[in-house]
Amino acid sequence: MEILNVLAQVYSEQFTTGENDLLREIAAYTKENHAHAHMLSGQVQGKLLTMLSRIIRPSRILEIGTFTGYSALCLGEGLADEGILYTIELREEDASKALDFFNKSPMKDRIKLQVGNALEIIPALNEKWDLVFIDADKVNYIHYYEMVLPRLRPGGLIIADNVLFHGEVLEKRIEGKNAKAMHAFNEHVKKDNRVEQVLLTVRDGLMLIQKK
Repeated sequence: MEILNVLAQVYSEQFTTGENDLLREIAAYTKENHAHAHMLSGQVQGKLLTMLSRIIRPSRILEIGTFTGYSALCLGEGLADEGILYTIELREEDASKALDFFNKSPMKDRIKLQVGNALEIIPALNEKWDLVFIDADKVNYIHYYEMVLPRLRPGGLIIADNVLFHGEVLEKRIEGKNAKAMHAFNEHVKKDNRVEQVLLTVRDGLMLIQKK
């Protein structure tokens, strides 16, 4: 199911602050060279991530799912002085390319890229999180959420991507494994009285989850 109105998306981009040179380079490279280029956050979602991060001014950010580095650089724009962003990527090829882009950024020394299984890496990170972005394998969203929530400061924010999963969660009968996982995640958060949340129909769906 196509849920993104192309004309509305183009119009939105026209009235959204543009990308900097490095973000444009990442977007162009990803679109030209990556088989899963649709996974890139892109201009509108990227600017939303930047603005949310700037509002929060986080000291510690965790990103689960680096891809080619676009969203990490957007989130990093709001880092507090001396703040650190940890980002985890399973695929070595994507991680290597993301690192190339990070090294071109003024914030390169404040981004810590971890390569491997996030389920193993997250427990070893001895940090308190201000902002967490989940954009990884869908079947483990609930596991990631439960791992990070205890270490999220009160008032801190989790942002979960792809919560509409290409509109498949809207079907009367949800068939796909990933769509089922995303619907289960949405239900899980809805029932969690430790948080408040809002599901935004931006791109493929973003859920903003704030710890009470």
